[in-house]
Amino acid sequence: MQSLHRVVAAALAAMAVMAGYAAAAPFAAGPPAARAPTALRNVIIFVADGLRHDSVNATDTPTLVRVRREGVDFANSHALFPTFTTPNASSIATGHYLGDTGDFSNNLYAGFPIFGDGAVAGKAAATTTPFLENNLVLADIDEHFATGNFLNEESLLAVARRQGFRTAAIGKHGPVAIQDVAQLRLVNGRLTEPTTVFIDDETGAAAGVPLSAEVSLALNAAGLAATPPTRNQPAGNVRTPGTLKPNVEQQQYFADVTTRAILPLFRAGGRPFVLVYWSRDPDATQHSQGDSLNSLLPGINGPTARAGVANADANLRQILDYLDSEPTLRDNTDVFVTADHGFATISKHEIDARGRATASYATRYAYLEPGGQPEVIPGWLPRGFLAIDLAHALSLPLFDADVVIQLEGKSVYKPVDPSLPPTATRAQHPLMGSGLIGGTGAVQDRVDAQVVVTANGGSDLIYVPDQDPGRVRRIVAFLNQQDYVGGVFVDSRFGSVPGALPLSAIGLEGTARMPRPAVVVAFRTFVTDPRQPGLSGVVVGDTMLQEGQGMHGSFGRDNTYNNMAAIGPDFKRGYVDHAPVSNADIAQTLAHILRLPLPTVGTLRGRVLEEALAGGPPQVAARRRHALAAADPYARRATLLEYQEVGARRYFDEACMVDLPARRPLQRSALHCR
Repeated sequence: MQSLHRVVAAALAAMAVMAGYAAAAPFAAGPPAARAPTALRNVIIFVADGLRHDSVNATDTPTLVRVRREGVDFANSHALFPTFTTPNASSIATGHYLGDTGDFSNNLYAGFPIFGDGAVAGKAAATTTPFLENNLVLADIDEHFATGNFLNEESLLAVARRQGFRTAAIGKHGPVAIQDVAQLRLVNGRLTEPTTVFIDDETGAAAGVPLSAEVSLALNAAGLAATPPTRNQPAGNVRTPGTLKPNVEQQQYFADVTTRAILPLFRAGGRPFVLVYWSRDPDATQHSQGDSLNSLLPGINGPTARAGVANADANLRQILDYLDSEPTLRDNTDVFVTADHGFATISKHEIDARGRATASYATRYAYLEPGGQPEVIPGWLPRGFLAIDLAHALSLPLFDADVVIQLEGKSVYKPVDPSLPPTATRAQHPLMGSGLIGGTGAVQDRVDAQVVVTANGGSDLIYVPDQDPGRVRRIVAFLNQQDYVGGVFVDSRFGSVPGALPLSAIGLEGTARMPRPAVVVAFRTFVTDPRQPGLSGVVVGDTMLQEGQGMHGSFGRDNTYNNMAAIGPDFKRGYVDHAPVSNADIAQTLAHILRLPLPTVGTLRGRVLEEALAGGPPQVAARRRHALAAADPYARRATLLEYQEVGARRYFDEACMVDLPARRPLQRSALHCR
């Protein structure tokens, strides 16, 4: 992104080029030198899910503009890759990179069947590829670990709660609970009442986290219902546009709960608090918007998506207005604003701005709904295209990881064959995109699949349960030749694999206890308007959504460039921070402000943003680097990673596949993703 390069150039201390890839950076560092705070503060973390940095403007987001202007504007911000919600939620919660938390993606391979998933549409009760935006799923996974915390790291809310702070997380189902995930406990299949207040989509429902009598009374006194409104934003299909309105009613409820019930309750109690507010918009509206059916333009820049951005801004304004109405509270409360990731428009057909079409094997077939209507435009990508293509390349059978049927008296994962019409016992593609490749398809404690693909959108995870190095190399060689692939990363236990960089290069190898993917594949990204790269990103998406709707998860700068800002007594005023920062830095910085010891297991953790704190240094030294994988000798392609460093900590800008010259010398310094 050239505009960003110009903005941050003056703040970067050095420029460097790294040929080949390096071993995992240690990330850890000693305590910061910034001045300690003088009073015990309150903290609010406001997450605008899916808000791109460049979506902030005076018309749609006057409140966010105000926070940038009056507080700290993090002009060089970063989400962690894969740029999905729950991975970045785990990082915001703990201050660690994903190699330590093990939350590698929204859908991942757990290594065991998940039985708490029946509440999620499309997921079987025995899925091994659970969707983590679900409290029952998170609680089920927690139960598999002795500590009751699958993240393996303490969260800021957990530490604050034990130190006597009041704690709450309000908003989007899934990332809310991740902020204090060890509080989720199942007894006879029901969640028990936690100390931290959780209020989300499922509050008041049988699958919801119970509320204390104190909180229930506060809601009642404020005239608020015990259950939130249902989100009503249909995504449509290939023939029918999606929603034309943002998620206003549900989020207004959460904002009212925050300002009319929870904050007054906390303030009356006289104890400091830490509160996380997770706005589902603009993410929800950008995903489902109906302004651009089967067209890349306007994509997620139409009126509906912009209304979703404004909706999040209105929620923030309501919270700040409450603080402003109580000057003592305002003057003792720090507010950190972030987004879990950026966003891009989905392509199910084009692989570049010139309109070239993908040659994926999966595009050869006509995909039909049960009634015979086309489900996919002919020649376009179905959901689960990577699983379909990879099963074909490996000459192995494919099963739907999320659908269980009874076949000959046995429970099996539904077979998939794109070449045959769908039936009750056979699908043309995995329902949710995730597939089991090889094996018998039998439902059992440990699947016998040779390969597991978890579909997520802008990137997919590939697991090889038996860790066969030859199979991993075959998979990477296949990926290097696919026109929709934008970057390949492989577990370093398999050594140097041509075309791919190691997972350690992007902070995905640490102390996590969840199964680590053998391969992570980022799908191709491009921009439709080079003058506005942050707002015109397009990503090939392995998703049930349609071309023209929104997706994230990729390694384009449009996805890693989230919005971050901070305001309050411990932050500088009117300060633009050009140094690289990320979601992994938030908990570390706020723990420092609150004088809370944040325990650590792994070393892949963020830094205290001392340059942004009152009394901190005017800037910190940073440098730009890149890593290039060894060339694939057949595809003549390799993964290029562009990143920045502050000390030992890496901040990931973007990755792409670059074509390498066959005869002339390689000029590494000339390689760039955009």
